[in-house]
Amino acid sequence: MPVSPLAQAVCPAPLLLWALYAQAQPAALDIATLTASEAAQRLCAGSLTSEQLVTAYLAQAKARPQLNAFITLDEAGALRAARAADAARKRGGPCKPLAGVPVVVKDNIQVQGLPATAGTPALKGFVPAADAPVVAKLRAAGAVVLGKTHMHELAFGVTGYNPAFQTGPEVGVRNAYDATRIAGGSSSGNGAALGARMAPAALGTDTGGSVRIPCAFNGCAALRPTVGRYSQQGIAPISHTRDTAGPMALSVADLALLDRVIAGGAPVVPADLKRVRLGVVPAFYANLDADTKAATDAALDKLRAAGVTLVDVEMPKLMELNGAASFPIALYEAHDDMVAYLAKYRTGIDIRQLAAAAASPDVKGTYEGLVNPRKLPAEKGVVDAKPAYDNAIAKARPALQKLYRDTFKASRLDALVFPTVTRVALAATPEASSPENFGALIQNTDPGSNAGIPGLQLPSGLGASSGLPIGLEFDGPAGSDRKLLALGMAVEGVLGRLPAPTK
Repeated sequence: MPVSPLAQAVCPAPLLLWALYAQAQPAALDIATLTASEAAQRLCAGSLTSEQLVTAYLAQAKARPQLNAFITLDEAGALRAARAADAARKRGGPCKPLAGVPVVVKDNIQVQGLPATAGTPALKGFVPAADAPVVAKLRAAGAVVLGKTHMHELAFGVTGYNPAFQTGPEVGVRNAYDATRIAGGSSSGNGAALGARMAPAALGTDTGGSVRIPCAFNGCAALRPTVGRYSQQGIAPISHTRDTAGPMALSVADLALLDRVIAGGAPVVPADLKRVRLGVVPAFYANLDADTKAATDAALDKLRAAGVTLVDVEMPKLMELNGAASFPIALYEAHDDMVAYLAKYRTGIDIRQLAAAAASPDVKGTYEGLVNPRKLPAEKGVVDAKPAYDNAIAKARPALQKLYRDTFKASRLDALVFPTVTRVALAATPEASSPENFGALIQNTDPGSNAGIPGLQLPSGLGASSGLPIGLEFDGPAGSDRKLLALGMAVEGVLGRLPAPTK
């Protein structure tokens, strides 16, 4: 603040001291609106300290234990890392991309020195000796890990209704906008933590919708990368064919920043929407509730007005091909992939002990009835999984991938656009995790997952009657992750970001 010569003459010392004090104070901290990208800029500029930021997010996390967002909140470790980041900045030199920025990590991804439970009781004592490569990339870029977030047990579901590891009085991870509703899953705690502003960025995993569904329900943005873009080492698996880690955050610019740290590349700039062609496939618009339909229609109208070309396209046999690939791959690979994981990282348990100790009835039933005996559900009981798996790998999945490639090419599409989930967050009850609800919630996220293509979720609005967040997804061709992020940044400029919950 400049001090006038007259003021200095009248009372020079106190005014000059006050001016210097005012200049030294950091700008006001508002974690309700702050993004990870903005935090990184302010930390580098010295207008904010990592310790201040970490302290604010830890306080917010501890203020809402009823959301069950965390399994391990590493207060001491996060503050220690924050102070180290602040000391490094004061020594000078170039700023790291995430220097001092807090992040949270889903509890099926290994972080050195913290339990990696995968949300299941049998792994509560497993503390990995090293970071998963995706976490190592974030920490090398300066990120501060606040803690490990809660999740649908073993990532085998999309509600987060997990009776294990409660911090609040009610079961399961709860929605940031309405604690009587589910947070989605399986990266449930990440979604709740971001929505409730307990963190500005997160790292989750996605097999059939697990970063996108929680962000659709909690008003955040998420990227499911092209399969293989990120390392899957050090992550409790379901399916090596389908699994991928994925960033979650409050803005698409944050996703681009996290993706650049993990996968490399130059900064992403927003796309020119007047040159964008998006496909609209009827199958993704079936079974919508009223709030989701209204919000999606309004979002598409805004995109048209911004110059986007929307193209009606058909994808024959889309859901049929997806069905032939989806469960056969996930349920069959889950056995061998988990057996290998438990042995490789010396967890001290085997897959039968894992299943026997499972806390969630839906997950326990899936492991004991299908995964471990190598079975698939059928009209009359179960059948051997191997023939359906072989067909999925040899025929159904390649046909699904070809259908996507042909669709993008024939209509010259940059991406497909559709509501991420067909309905708003369900009530948080055991019934939320029924097979019927599981199928309904993954209707739109599952096909792209099985094809291995990238998918981007961002908020489209709040439901007119429910007041709950609704998501819009963009699925692009394999390898188009950066183009998808550029598209998302431009779309976010049109649709805006959701306000933080007021409760």
